Formats: sequence, C-alpha cells, structure tokens
Amino acid sequence: MITVNAMGDNCPIPVIKTKKAMQALTGPDTIEVLVDNEIAVQNVSKMASAQGGQVRSEKTGEKEYKVTIRMQSAPEPPSPESETETCTPDQRGDAIVVVSSDRMGSGNDELGKVLIKGFIFAVTQLDTLPRKMLFYNGGATLTTEGSDSLEDLKSLEAQGVEILTCGTCLDYYQLKEKLAVGTVTNMYSIVEAMAEAGKIIRP
Repeated sequence: MITVNAMGDNCPIPVIKTKKAMQALTGPDTIEVLVDNEIAVQNVSKMASAQGGQVRSEKTGEKEYKVTIRMQSAPEPPSPESETETCTPDQRGDAIVVVSSDRMGSGNDELGKVLIKGFIFAVTQLDTLPRKMLFYNGGATLTTEGSDSLEDLKSLEAQGVEILTCGTCLDYYQLKEKLAVGTVTNMYSIVEAMAEAGKIIRP
C-alpha cells in the first residue's frame, strides 16, 4: 500500500502526486490518495481510471476524502503532449437520481436487485455526475448497512453527489440507526430538490 498525502494541495498537485506514485510502481499495488475536496477526488479518480486503475473513493470526515486505486502495473510512460495536467471543473450537472425501490423494474425480484446494483454502479461511470440522489420507500434500504451498493454510493458522495434518504422511510423500516452513507432528509426537501432539478433520472 502506497499513501499519497495531498491534503491542502490545490489542483493539479493531487493529480501530479498520484501520477508519480503510479509511474513508480514495479508490479501490482494499491495507492491510497488523501485529499480535502470533492474536485480533487473527481480529478484523481478520472486520471487513475484512464490509466487502467480500479478506483474507489469515500468521504472519511469533514473535508477528508480517500481515493483507493488498485493498479496491476505501472501505466504506460506519458507522451510529451500529455504531460500538462489540467484542472477539470466540477463534474456534477443539474440532474438528480430518484430511487424509490431496492430493485429495478417489475418481474423477477432477484433480477431486479441485480439491476438496481448495476444501475447505481453505472451512475458512478457517468461523465457528468448527478447533483443529488434521493432514496425513499424501499430505496431507503440501499443506503443502509448491508447494502450491496454502499461502495458505489460512498464513491459518489466523495465526488460531491449528495446522498439523501427519507427519514420517515428509515423509521418505517427501522433502519435509522443503520444509515451508512449520506444524510437523512424529509419530504419537503425531496419535493424541493425534484422541483429545482434540471433533469430527473429514475431507474
């Protein structure tokens, strides 16, 4: 495990430090990058993915984020024209994702659970991330302990996507103490977020 401490560093320093650590690899290894803002998470994640890394990120505290990169080997040496690092602006758009069930579609329930897991992973791969994700009714279970989608949701949260779960729904399912990502919200805030959204995406 290699740790890159980029806390307090402005863009593009976190990306440059991470790329140097990747190029120094001699075999499979894991690089852990510590940063203090969502934009740095977005930029480091995008660069590492482009270099063939398996990337996961999570918010570990107030202004504390960790990007974990699993590399099979060092990336190819960069070409001269790719040496200049740029700071990509916030990659979130004005869309919100609304999830009202722990499964996607109707028919077979087991298939539906596989599909919703795949849907949330696919959201992590979008070039333009949603600004918020709202979870209510059965969807509230996806943000709690034991959910198969926690890693993906934590990665989205680390990149600035607000993960909001209906408090009434958590109470109903007796899961309020088991919320594992994001924050609790209420129906007024859910309606307000949907009314202000440029686009609403539903699985």
